[in-house]
Amino acid sequence: MDVVITYVDGTDPLWKRDFLETTGQETRPRRYRDWGTLQFLLRGLEKHLKGMGKLFLVVARESQAPGWIDRREVEVVLHGDIVPKELLPTFNSTTIELFLHRIPGLSERFLYFNDDCFLMEDACEEDFFPGGLPATGFARHLFASNLYKKQVRRSDVLACKALGKVPPLFFLRPQHSCLPCLRCAGDELFGRMGPQIMASLTTLREPQNPNFYIFLDYLRRSGRAKRRRLDSRHISLQAVSPDVLRRAITEPRAQLLCLGDVEMGPERYQKLRNAMMVAFMKRYPDVSRFEKY
Repeated sequence: MDVVITYVDGTDPLWKRDFLETTGQETRPRRYRDWGTLQFLLRGLEKHLKGMGKLFLVVARESQAPGWIDRREVEVVLHGDIVPKELLPTFNSTTIELFLHRIPGLSERFLYFNDDCFLMEDACEEDFFPGGLPATGFARHLFASNLYKKQVRRSDVLACKALGKVPPLFFLRPQHSCLPCLRCAGDELFGRMGPQIMASLTTLREPQNPNFYIFLDYLRRSGRAKRRRLDSRHISLQAVSPDVLRRAITEPRAQLLCLGDVEMGPERYQKLRNAMMVAFMKRYPDVSRFEKY
């Protein structure tokens, strides 16, 4: 069971230049903000994930890979290694994650982490792949009230069509957490729906984009994914206090912790970031094998 992490450093001047030249826009802090916590995600994986295989870090360009990463332990994958050339450069995470199955050497079973999700307690492959099948929670929704849910609905619609099924009135939304997946789902979906998927992809996020959920929807609707919630806690940084955030990290109540970024002013961002860094350093003080120092 390998682990794939997608990562972006929104402060990288070369990446920011690419963004401006491609989109004609300045970057939005919330979408591309780096809280500086990637090293703690890696430390948690080393400490808690039993039977972990290879670790892949997916970034836009070489300048995006942190200098402290130990390349002997972390395989850095560039967007150009997996995303079709006609879609590059892209600044849309939903486009990037649709091609993770093309990572060279990726195992059939893998876990997909965004860098805002952390493993906080011991876990093993059976927690994510009981009986060899990926497991996650699935909720049903009727209305797609925002861009995110429109992408979620689009993902389920395409998954149904790939299986020759009529999309039902209610659409599935997999649990917002780390996501277990089978590599074969990507190959099968693109084999059946490649032109439709490619036509849906854009440089920035749009409502018609499918996202990584399409693979879980496809597996679930074909009987190859289990409907079982992962032991995960989600905290929006919208209104959480620094003290509550610290306790969530130092005294976790679930195996997984997801910290959802939101629009906020620089003062609040700095307070929360300071609290986060202190708490993570207390929780994971030891350098992992994925770090040079």
